[in-house]
Amino acid sequence: MRILVVGGGGREHAIVSALSRSAHKPDLYCMPGNGGTAMLAVNVPAEIDDPATIITWVENNPVDLVVVGPEGPLVTGLANMLAVAGVPCFGPKAAGAEFEGSKLFAKQFMERHGIPTAKAEGFDSKDEAFAYLEEHGAPVVVKADGLAAGKGVTVAFELSDAKLAAEICFNGDFGEAGEVVVIEDYLEGPECSLLAFTDGETVLPMLPAQDHKRALDGDAGPNTGGMGVYTPVPSVSSEALAEMTAILERTVAGMREEGIDYRGVLYGGFVLTAEGPKVLEYNARFGDPETQVVLPLLKTDLVDVMMATAEKRLSEITLEWSDDAAVSVVLASGGYPADYETDLPITGIEAAEQVEGVTVFHAGTTIQESGTLVTSGGRVLNVTAVAPTLAEARTRAYEAVERIDFLAMQYRTDIGLKAL
Repeated sequence: MRILVVGGGGREHAIVSALSRSAHKPDLYCMPGNGGTAMLAVNVPAEIDDPATIITWVENNPVDLVVVGPEGPLVTGLANMLAVAGVPCFGPKAAGAEFEGSKLFAKQFMERHGIPTAKAEGFDSKDEAFAYLEEHGAPVVVKADGLAAGKGVTVAFELSDAKLAAEICFNGDFGEAGEVVVIEDYLEGPECSLLAFTDGETVLPMLPAQDHKRALDGDAGPNTGGMGVYTPVPSVSSEALAEMTAILERTVAGMREEGIDYRGVLYGGFVLTAEGPKVLEYNARFGDPETQVVLPLLKTDLVDVMMATAEKRLSEITLEWSDDAAVSVVLASGGYPADYETDLPITGIEAAEQVEGVTVFHAGTTIQESGTLVTSGGRVLNVTAVAPTLAEARTRAYEAVERIDFLAMQYRTDIGLKAL
């Protein structure tokens, strides 16, 4: 069996790692991959922004399955093109990926199908957005409508901050993603991510996880792609989990009603309000960094799950999970999410992985011709620890973090702390 994983971040390293444990012993390829995936798969240097590049490679290098990690290729129709080429794909076609590609589309879908979420309005004019903000007031959430790498969202508790966030979008900081701005009511309560495998019929939820979006301790600083994550989430009761699962099932049912053939991961970003869970957003793929704590706890063979999803026979699968806890701490480049340096040598990963239960997933790394592992992105490494308890997993993760070093390395020291 030959499998191509598209993407080059920590999520893709975690996917490749889980696939490498399969009883099927597949030959793995990762496009473009990173310094970590190179140890488990054949990295394929290529630009993945253009789906045609991936299709050309697949035509010349036949594979049994393509697993799409990032949202960009899904939104631009990679799964559609693979279907035409007759190649099974784990990841939704463009119509399904629009749930992440346009926050306004997702909001309007939720309204049509009675999915609990915050009231929202979309604007393509700064003046109209400002007028709405003046009438609505703060707190409010301002979002770039399109893909902004997790950074186009501002929770504004002051009217001036809300206006600034909208202005940044309209000024082009997020490119086409900010041409439409979504303004929605602020929901009070803890946030939680629940991912599910789905083939458009069956929905199999994974473990709930708690991401830490802000750059600095205490949830201070700007939003990032995620600075750390843990599972299980003590604030998620069995009742709340059942409600979130039911919401994802209603979402998939609504897709079927609208003729959307969705096969892959449906990611629900929830807030646990006093009235029950409500959807903050959908993503059309594995979360990053949620994947780095969820997949290490999956006992079921991931190849079987993904093939069943792509071939619309997920009802044949029963998921088994470890009872352990997992904590992942993101090590980021100094200055992230703003400007940062790259090509900085990294040391200590082997020593970090000597800590019991620890795996270091590479996110922004590359191996130079000299063989030196260096930084190549904002989020560089995900230090993931698995242990019988959340407290122990957190201790192991930070013990491993202390063994790793690169110039100006930054990380949060409070990942998982609020759960304890």
